[in-house]
Amino acid sequence: MDDFDVAELETGETTIFVRRSGAGLPVLLLHGFPQTHLMWRQVAALLAEEFSVVCPDLRGYGRSGCPPSTPDHAAYAKRAMGRDMVVVMERLGFSRFAVAGHDRGGRVAYRMALDYPGHVTRLAVLDILPTGAVWDRADARFALAYWPWSLLAQPEPLPERILAAASEAIVDSALGGWGTPSSTFPLEVRAAYLKALRDPVRIHAICEFRAAASVDRQHDEADRQAGRRIEVPTLVLWGARGALDTWYVEDGGPLAIWRDWAKDVQGRRVEAGHFFPEEAPRQTFEILHRFFRAAR
Repeated sequence: MDDFDVAELETGETTIFVRRSGAGLPVLLLHGFPQTHLMWRQVAALLAEEFSVVCPDLRGYGRSGCPPSTPDHAAYAKRAMGRDMVVVMERLGFSRFAVAGHDRGGRVAYRMALDYPGHVTRLAVLDILPTGAVWDRADARFALAYWPWSLLAQPEPLPERILAAASEAIVDSALGGWGTPSSTFPLEVRAAYLKALRDPVRIHAICEFRAAASVDRQHDEADRQAGRRIEVPTLVLWGARGALDTWYVEDGGPLAIWRDWAKDVQGRRVEAGHFFPEEAPRQTFEILHRFFRAAR
């Protein structure tokens, strides 16, 4: 992504590292665990031919800042991460924008759509279900397959010590264990993802995914109780070789679950595993391109 412009933007709470390229309607792309903005490298380059594409590192990841954590984990709640992104986009001149998020970034994206309906014009969530819905349906299969949820929910310092002692094993397990071949990730990209897990400050920030087991659930539940739903057009994508394609059949699958949370939902599976933006970038681009172009 060397041809993308680089910026470090102050949000008032932390510093967010951003790469930006293109012109046209603004599109914000948010990464997941254990990645950085680099996960979008191929998709972003294609989208930038028609859109203003912004690829940040979430707080605690990559080259962005790591604000101090708090006992309630609110400093790393998806609400706080979403607040960062709204400020970043405003500072880049975009008061309204579309957003796509994969994995943890997808949770930030849908929280933004709920918290900032005047800013988010279109929402794409990639290979996730709403956080509350995941916990409500969690079983032994989930605990064994998606270990970051249960591991990172543990009090510090246990998860921090495990990630520090076995950073390479953590990255290799994540990148190769959820339906996407490990050969998808070039050595230099894997090294970039691994770098964050060798910094104790970033390890702690990443482990503050504890928010997903606490304050994020509270925010979701408060919205449910108040009857708030996502108002903007919502695209749901999931990997055909990932868990979402088979685990939730009895609930009607991912689209049925998201229709409880959003008013205008469309979506489909992608012929790949969990990390399909990197495994199937052309297919991912084509689907996102059609969805974002419809905003015109």
